[in-house]
Amino acid sequence: MKTLEVALPDRLAKQVKQLVEQGWFLDEAEVARQALSEFLSQHRFELQEQFQRDDIRWASSLKEGGA
Repeated sequence: MKTLEVALPDRLAKQVKQLVEQGWFLDEAEVARQALSEFLSQHRFELQEQFQRDDIRWASSLKEGGA
């Protein structure tokens, strides 16, 4: 499993701590995993489209440079 270190603004860190203290999550790491999972799930198609556009832009730049 990959480990990430994340710096949070104080306000967000306080909210995360409160969620754990209220029993919504086991620990802060679980909050982060759930948040990332939800973000990726909700934005999957948007992210794929952006990656495709970036690839097309890259390929076009190669074509223009090689012509």
